[in-house]
Amino acid sequence: MRPSIARPPRFSLAAREGARVTLASDAGFEVDVFVLEPDILRVLHRSPGRLSGPRTWAIAPGAEDVADAGRDRLDVSGFSGPDFTLEEADGRLVIATDRLRLTVRLDGLFCKWEMAADGGWIAIARDRPTQAYNFGWWGQGPRHYLVRDPAEQYFGLGEKTGELDRAGRRFRMSDADAMGYDARTSDPLYKHIPFYITRHTGTGAAFGLFYDTYADCDFDLGAERSNYHGLFRSFRAEAGDLDYYVIAGPQVADVTRRFTWLTGRPAFLPRWGLGYSGSTMSYTDAPDAQAKLGGFIENCRRHDILCDSFHLSSGYTSIGARRYVFHWNRDKFPDPAAFAAGFRAAGVRLCANIKPCLLDDHPLFEEARARKLLICNPDGEPAWVQFWDGLGAYLDFTNPEAQAWWRAHVTADLLDVGIEATWNDNNEFEVVDPAARAAMFGAPAAAIDSKPLQTLLMLRASRQAQTAHAPARRPFLVSRAGAAGMQRYVQTWSGDNATAWESLKWNIRMGLGLALSGISNNGHDIGGFSGPRPDPELFVRWVEAGVFMPRFSIHSWNDDGTANEPWMHADATATVRDLIRLRYRLLPYLYDLSWRCHSTFDPIVRPTFHDFPDDPDAYADTDDLMLGPALLVASVVEPGATTREIHLPAGAAWFDFWTGNRFEGGRRVSLPAPWGQPPLLVREGSAIPLNIAEQSFDRRADARAFALFPPTDGRVSATCFEDDGETEAWRDGGFGHWELTVDASADRLIVDVRATGPRPPQGSLALLLRPADKRPVRLASGEVLADRLEEGWRRVDLPLL
Repeated sequence: MRPSIARPPRFSLAAREGARVTLASDAGFEVDVFVLEPDILRVLHRSPGRLSGPRTWAIAPGAEDVADAGRDRLDVSGFSGPDFTLEEADGRLVIATDRLRLTVRLDGLFCKWEMAADGGWIAIARDRPTQAYNFGWWGQGPRHYLVRDPAEQYFGLGEKTGELDRAGRRFRMSDADAMGYDARTSDPLYKHIPFYITRHTGTGAAFGLFYDTYADCDFDLGAERSNYHGLFRSFRAEAGDLDYYVIAGPQVADVTRRFTWLTGRPAFLPRWGLGYSGSTMSYTDAPDAQAKLGGFIENCRRHDILCDSFHLSSGYTSIGARRYVFHWNRDKFPDPAAFAAGFRAAGVRLCANIKPCLLDDHPLFEEARARKLLICNPDGEPAWVQFWDGLGAYLDFTNPEAQAWWRAHVTADLLDVGIEATWNDNNEFEVVDPAARAAMFGAPAAAIDSKPLQTLLMLRASRQAQTAHAPARRPFLVSRAGAAGMQRYVQTWSGDNATAWESLKWNIRMGLGLALSGISNNGHDIGGFSGPRPDPELFVRWVEAGVFMPRFSIHSWNDDGTANEPWMHADATATVRDLIRLRYRLLPYLYDLSWRCHSTFDPIVRPTFHDFPDDPDAYADTDDLMLGPALLVASVVEPGATTREIHLPAGAAWFDFWTGNRFEGGRRVSLPAPWGQPPLLVREGSAIPLNIAEQSFDRRADARAFALFPPTDGRVSATCFEDDGETEAWRDGGFGHWELTVDASADRLIVDVRATGPRPPQGSLALLLRPADKRPVRLASGEVLADRLEEGWRRVDLPLL
């Protein structure tokens, strides 16, 4: 008999095999509970007789990639499969590890989740008691309803707009090209990350929920009300199976780290990907594009702007006003190879824009159509979509032949020409026809249900081409769209933001939402992409914020045809130049954070509550962020501001980076915020690795120092990862660390520094202190080290031990 809300299915224990516990119902529905780790349980609902989606590309526990055809959903490899208890009594089933406990009421299926805490168990979530799941009575598509507690906060869901706490809002996952979006309210946007963290303000306990689906879906976190169901939150997808992971905290940081591990190790990208990257649509749209771009190099040299890369916008592919991936417009670029070689000779690497949709008159369209490389309808007609400049059809990356075609063109048309990186863009795969079919590796399925998968596979194919072309070099890729697991391949950004103070303010939260969702190598288009030319104040404040984000790119498509450039405002050029120099000074710290992100899954940028979970004021909506564990960045996001009020998280004391003034935590302070000197606080007990070498556009150099902010009494320990910054030699031991230890007391600082690792770093090392700290610096032997004043710092050159 078909179940209904009056006759919900009755479940019973059907099997236990290794990490998998199977429940079967009288209506043919089955539920598998997988005990994957002490802190990770997974629940998979199966409709009678089948799985709608038999494979996943999101799950890659601690790995850098997945198989081309994905991972079988019943595969538990890569997980520890810990011991657990299984008890059944009084119509309930209890599954418990030492970290998580799941109680299942078998009649109708009702789940209650608890997490271990302080020697006992605390409740963290429970299903809505009225119809928590869709057992056929709501048509197609999985649903999951949970009881909502007003004391809960919700973080994550990727780059969503508005406040970082998502409570009270409804969000849709349906990737879209949302140019000029409102960074406070627009939805949906570019990425598909169906994961969020719940934190209870009363208990402080946090846990994560990840729904492994590529179908369009909705999250309601308190927008909807019902007199009949009580307070609830919900997940609803348009297709597929209900397949979700519960990740125990206890803190937000624990959940973020574990979810990142679950969906794959973040790519360790080359160091130059952290430098300034120039970009603008106006250069490549110009009829003399190659000359315009040559002017960018000359202006960098003239204004002494440090720059490592340039993002080549899609105008290089144009025929008339339309854009055709893998086509070079030879009127604009008479000699692409010479053009690329000229940039490389200047130390600037090119990252070329590529798009996965072929316009209907693309020179390669008929070839792709004949070879069945496109997403098509069942009758073989291309699944037409509205794309930029006209109608087109997407390549089908679930077809291995389409992947091979893509790799071949990335190689021949870009890499062989001298392009070093790919900018994967306009890759939201906005398929709208429900009849459109994707090859799905030999098992054709509705393309509309796997759009983010197409994006992920496009990124893999681009990366494979780059790796095959230069196997000794780390590939660098950027993507606008993506899905859970995209951190394995690319750096990303928040898409085509609008030029407005509001974007500057709310983009900060968008980047933090991504970071809490496992994707912290991100940034924003500095100065705004879409709209008017930014005035000097807005531009400077945006650069100030941007220098502290992992991705640092000034990109634009201004309404008046101008470009956002470091020298765009004569009265601000010197300030912008100095801010970019600050970025390069901080590069060793950023690179070390990138290594930590890759090796230990710690986000590079994060909200203050990530590092200070016991400070209730850290959870208030704020424009502040932490760059790693040591730097508190307080961007200025209001016009006309000359000061900035900042909450200093409790649990640490803080130093003003610029003055050395010390403040106790757990209080608010107001600091000066002149142009070019954004408020920047350093956690007491930190040592920040810096590059203190004098550099210019034509002369790069590297000299290491640690900026030390010691306590009155206590120990400072710091390390800095070092390698060649570009090759894969680190995989074979080609790396080392600087290790610094400082024992501080009221009258002295005793220092120990060592070069360690398989390939210890070479060269000199200095210690920098603010002059107000007059304590002598000594070695353990008692030798007092000489110091000197240099650019507002007290410098001590350290001998290596």
